Amino acid sequence: MAAFPKLKTGAVAQYPATRSPQFQNQVLRFLDGSDQRYRDSAGALYQWEIRLDELDEGEMAAVEGFFLANQGCFGNFEFTDPWDGQTYPNCSFAADELDLISLMEMRGKASLKVIENRV
Repeated sequence: MAAFPKLKTGAVAQYPATRSPQFQNQVLRFLDGSDQRYRDSAGALYQWEIRLDELDEGEMAAVEGFFLANQGCFGNFEFTDPWDGQTYPNCSFAADELDLISLMEMRGKASLKVIENRV
């Protein structure tokens, strides 16, 4: 399985980056107004918002090539959490658009969201 590309420094993200857990809870509402709540999964799924600044041309090409190879949010890949170093084996992009901006020659930035998928 493909792994999210690392920068020249060996990191997968730059700060500030965010990581947020998400739960899949379901609510079943009854005609009498009461409801029943249940969790649709065993635990939290994580979402990372990755902002990459000061990318050189090689790093920009690697991020863009990886995004295109995964066909946006269609594909899945391994992602290493920048906070604890744990590798999540089943992740994908949250959107089919990549925000990749070339600021000047050999300098650019990108922002994207990575989500963990249920195995």
